[in-house]
Amino acid sequence: MFNIFKKTKETLERTREAWLGKITGVFDRPQFDDSLWDDLEEVLIAADVGVGASSKLVERTRARAKEEKLKEASEVQKVLAEEMVKILKAPEVGGAFSLRAGQPGVVLVVGVNGTGKTTSIAKLAHRLKGEGKHVIMAAGDTFRAAAIDQLKWWGEKLGIEVIAGQPGGDPGAVVFDALEAAKKRKADYLIVDTAGRIQTKSNLMEELKKVKRVITKSGIEPQVFLVLDANTGQNGLSQARYFTDAVQVDAVILAKLDSTSKGGVVLGIVDELKIPIAFFGTGQEPEDLSPFSAEEFVKALLSR
Repeated sequence: MFNIFKKTKETLERTREAWLGKITGVFDRPQFDDSLWDDLEEVLIAADVGVGASSKLVERTRARAKEEKLKEASEVQKVLAEEMVKILKAPEVGGAFSLRAGQPGVVLVVGVNGTGKTTSIAKLAHRLKGEGKHVIMAAGDTFRAAAIDQLKWWGEKLGIEVIAGQPGGDPGAVVFDALEAAKKRKADYLIVDTAGRIQTKSNLMEELKKVKRVITKSGIEPQVFLVLDANTGQNGLSQARYFTDAVQVDAVILAKLDSTSKGGVVLGIVDELKIPIAFFGTGQEPEDLSPFSAEEFVKALLSR
């Protein structure tokens, strides 16, 4: 657990620098009054927590401070941390990583181009392989030759088989072939890359629905992971809605969390979309994908 906390704290360094001092400043006053709560809400919103989640955090913290007759800043900060954890733990992902039963278990990974989707797929596959699982990756983003090449490159580097078709081909056909290969080779998991051309939203969403139907018709219910770039902050929420409207998203992988000061968006994502965070990216290496822990996240965010 110490290692998880240490890695989480290192990843959140920029976010912590951006807002810890401001939150500490909010509570650094001789007595509490209404201005404290207004200032706290402003700090949370500025930290990309989002208006809804910020308001909820302030209201809950304020109510508990009054009910419990808290006077010390440290006591109120502790309550704030507890309320953050409650928001993050509201939707359950079923442990650090949970996949529905199926032979093989299929993970359908969706997200906008440029979010770190393909790299996140490689990291997830590498993690599962390290656990002794037989993993296959499918290059379902047939609209970009670069996406196919990138997944093949990762496959060669990690020693993981990649099923791919020709650029411009039918994504559904690629996924069907990958499913057949995974069953034949008795793979434990098949991880599917998908297109993310958000500028053609309606066509993209229809393709995603089609790909998911191909999987479900085979008798397997896929688990859908949405990859979001932490750098986009609140803009990531609007991206997420495109995908949650088209396919039922089970969990989020938050990429590039180590390179942003907008880590507060995690609270907004979970609160508004009611989707849990499964993993977060901590760097560029294949090993840099950590399971998300609400307690460790908040502890790292508010620690000095």
